[in-house]
Amino acid sequence: MNSKPFLCTGRAALSTITRMASDSFSHYKDVLIVLGAAGVIVPLLMRVGFSSILGFLVVGLLLGPHVLGRISENIPSLPVLTITDPEAVAGLAELGVVFLLFLIGLELSFERLKTMRKLVFGLGGSQVIFSTAMLATGAALLGFETKQAVVIGMALALSSTAIIIQLFSEEKRLGSQAGRISFAVLLMQDVAVIPMLLIVTALAAPAGTNLGLALLWAVGQALLAALLIVVIGRFALTPLLRLVASSKSPELFLAAVLFIAVGTGAAAAVAGLSMSLGAFIAGLVLAETEYRRAIETIIEPFKGLLLGMFFLLVGLNLDIGLLLQSPLQIVAAGLAVIAIKCAVTLACGKLFGLPERPMLEAALLLGPSGEFAFVMLAAATSLGLFRNQETSAILLLVTLTMMLIPLLAKLAKSLRNKLGPSISDLAANMEQPPDHQTSHVVIAGFGRVGALVADMLAEQSIPYVAMDFDVANVTRGRKAGYKVYFGDAANLAFLETCGLKDAKALAITMDAPQRVEQILRLVRADHKDLKIIARARDERHAQKLYEAGVTEAVPETMEASLQLAEALLVETGVPMGLAIAAVHERRDVSRKLLGRPDRRAEVAKMRNRLKKTME
Repeated sequence: MNSKPFLCTGRAALSTITRMASDSFSHYKDVLIVLGAAGVIVPLLMRVGFSSILGFLVVGLLLGPHVLGRISENIPSLPVLTITDPEAVAGLAELGVVFLLFLIGLELSFERLKTMRKLVFGLGGSQVIFSTAMLATGAALLGFETKQAVVIGMALALSSTAIIIQLFSEEKRLGSQAGRISFAVLLMQDVAVIPMLLIVTALAAPAGTNLGLALLWAVGQALLAALLIVVIGRFALTPLLRLVASSKSPELFLAAVLFIAVGTGAAAAVAGLSMSLGAFIAGLVLAETEYRRAIETIIEPFKGLLLGMFFLLVGLNLDIGLLLQSPLQIVAAGLAVIAIKCAVTLACGKLFGLPERPMLEAALLLGPSGEFAFVMLAAATSLGLFRNQETSAILLLVTLTMMLIPLLAKLAKSLRNKLGPSISDLAANMEQPPDHQTSHVVIAGFGRVGALVADMLAEQSIPYVAMDFDVANVTRGRKAGYKVYFGDAANLAFLETCGLKDAKALAITMDAPQRVEQILRLVRADHKDLKIIARARDERHAQKLYEAGVTEAVPETMEASLQLAEALLVETGVPMGLAIAAVHERRDVSRKLLGRPDRRAEVAKMRNRLKKTME
């Protein structure tokens, strides 16, 4: 029997399979490289001082056509590690910007803007306007057209919210004077992104078009779309989330949130606007609802990865060859941008009577450009306002200034240590951002016990943030005016979103022993010194909680018994003061017995003393 036909058929099949595998690999190669960069390379860069944003930029630059791409022309094996099709990740990168704007909308609650209106709209507004004007004038003097100069001025005027807030958060200084000043200015810059994008659209109108009418049309179109999204959001989005949340399925809630973020963006795109604008408005609508914190917790990981892809895509398009061609000019331009923005920020701070030392630190950090410059320049390039080579030079300039932020932070820290603490106090003219408050209490569970605890805290003017996974409890609490949010207290990321890191204490008030133990162990593993007061079913459950590390456990059966005993003592003729003292001492005895089994002898003495008192 001749085996050649079978051998030929087998080789053909093997060749086909190999080709299919090769095609499949080439299809997924770029995505695999991106995931590998996010999971391996970027964390390594973060260990040596890079922020995640700068890490993605550097990785994109190295893996792109301008570095490894050129080297791989002489080394055949390197193309496997090079991203050859940036468009493969472009869609995911755009979603990263959509989620970023959605989160900014969630953060820009009307309550926050009202609380910090003086700093946000006063200091922040003047800083954005004057920085834009100065930088646009500089661009015009360098030979750019008027429309281009305006876009460059707006793009470079924006600072890096992600990096600066991360720096202050890592040092736990977001509540410091410099932290609050920086936060207010960055908040105003985030608000200004939307009108700036509308101005870019208007500037891209065809030649001969009345610029004022084009801008008016863009604003009118945006307002109409915003009105529709707000109206639909009020009547549809919140009820939709309430319906999904009632299922108590995190997966379904995740799907609903992603649908809202991307769906509103798509609706805005159909209306002729950007997806990011639609997502921003949707976030603004949901900012006042009880689901805000749960949404932030869900979106944050997606936003981080997808936004990282956006910066990686920016890095792919950076042409390092431009820096090698004109290093002095680009470096000088970057230092000039930082100097101009620092000077403007200091001048605005002096105008509003803010202390010089924290203003100097804030000015140094706000001097470099930020991530929204990439968004704005990408939009302007797609609309034909810039050529790719012009955009590459400006993006390189923005990237270099952002890379200087950690060095400027070290310089600011050095100056702060040399000058010493500021004597001035900002209490009279600036308020703590409500979402970054300290010395507050986190209440996990908002049934009758949680509501009572919230009332007692409010009477003593102690701030609190409450949460519950039961939609009915959250809705009822919201209607009654309590500051309660929907979310799972067994999710540490959600607790951190509610400010657990800076909390004075955690109260676990839910009537579910296993969940109480789960939350206690989860929190105690990461927060060794946090005071945790938990509701216990009975003495046996309280003993378990003490063994798990609770600060105080309050057994329901014991408290009910003590209250009954107090009423009985009073009704049988024991003076009120003596009855209350007896109950308090018995409570102390029981708590010590539950919390410290090794002190049983001491507890026995206390019991004997109590008996003598009653006699």
